[in-house]
Amino acid sequence: MRSVRTFPGPWRVEVTASRHFVVKDATGFAICYIYPREDEALRGVYMTPAEAVAIAEAIAKLPELGRHEQIA
Repeated sequence: MRSVRTFPGPWRVEVTASRHFVVKDATGFAICYIYPREDEALRGVYMTPAEAVAIAEAIAKLPELGRHEQIA
């Protein structure tokens, strides 16, 4: 039988020492990592730090969005 893993909220965004972003659940489990690049020459290929943090913050809001769904 397959077990179901849960990722309890609230989720939060943390910045690592190497300036990457990590979305973690309430237990501290890392759900995802987001890696920006600060090199101007690569801006068209990779995310900027501002784009990366915006995506991390949007992912961290997912548990809240699920709680507000209305069942018809």
